[in-house]
Amino acid sequence: MLGIPFILIVIVVLVIWDGFVTVQQGTVAVVTVFGKYQRLLHSGLNFKIPFIERIFRRISVQNRAVELEFQAITIDQANVHFKAMLLYSVLDYQEETIKSVAFKFMSESDFLRALARSIEGGIRSFVATQKQAEILSLRKEIVEDVKRHLDPTLDQWGYHLIDLQLNDIAFDEEVTRSMAKVVASSNLRAAAENEGQALLITKTKAAEAEGNAIRIAAAAEREAAQLRGQGVALFRQEVARGMAEAAHEMHEAKLDTSLILFSMWTESLKHFAEQGTGNTIFLDGSADGMQHTLKQMMAMTQTEMNKKSGKEK
Repeated sequence: MLGIPFILIVIVVLVIWDGFVTVQQGTVAVVTVFGKYQRLLHSGLNFKIPFIERIFRRISVQNRAVELEFQAITIDQANVHFKAMLLYSVLDYQEETIKSVAFKFMSESDFLRALARSIEGGIRSFVATQKQAEILSLRKEIVEDVKRHLDPTLDQWGYHLIDLQLNDIAFDEEVTRSMAKVVASSNLRAAAENEGQALLITKTKAAEAEGNAIRIAAAAEREAAQLRGQGVALFRQEVARGMAEAAHEMHEAKLDTSLILFSMWTESLKHFAEQGTGNTIFLDGSADGMQHTLKQMMAMTQTEMNKKSGKEK
């Protein structure tokens, strides 16, 4: 008789113990009654009706990551190999969201299979409209296109796509070699164009420098010629002034001024003889020629004297 109460106590304890449920942090438990959804149990210690309520599924609301590998074909029939990392989570803690997550798929593996195939299909659809030379520069556009088409479907399933990263995009070996050749030829062409531009700039600068040097030399020669002309003019003025003063003094001394001219004539002949370097100079040494030269020199002297007399008046 003592064994029956003991057994009943053990049964009651087991029943009560079966009613207590511990739900881990970051997890939501879905409770059903005879196969029908009943309620949710959140993290911590919970109580359910023993033998009536059953934990159908524990759903993690934490972020989860999945790696994918697949290939796609471009519009110009090039195989592209993708390695992607998918980060997703349950959309929120709302009851309807958790119910969708719990009952839309038979299991977690079925959901992951559907998610992977949806992403692969979205990327393949986008890649099929692009050329292989454009794929590497379209990472951001591919991700945005996939998310734009996949987000509404994931919302219905109760999930949210946090991030999709295309970690690696590779082509077949033959395509990679051909792309490398295209890049190399483009680089060679760009280098040739840059070299041509540099040579053009160098020649242009050299021509500009030569032009500047010619202009500077021409300006210097023009200034030198001007200075030489001014020097000759000043020399002639000084000679004329000196002759005029000498003639004036000889006139006051009542001497013949033609002696000055004769002296200058003989000095010139002496200079030609001493400083000559082989050049031939023809001079009219006749009496008429000498007289003609003296008359010209006297006329020049008289003109200078008249100018000086006019200034003194």
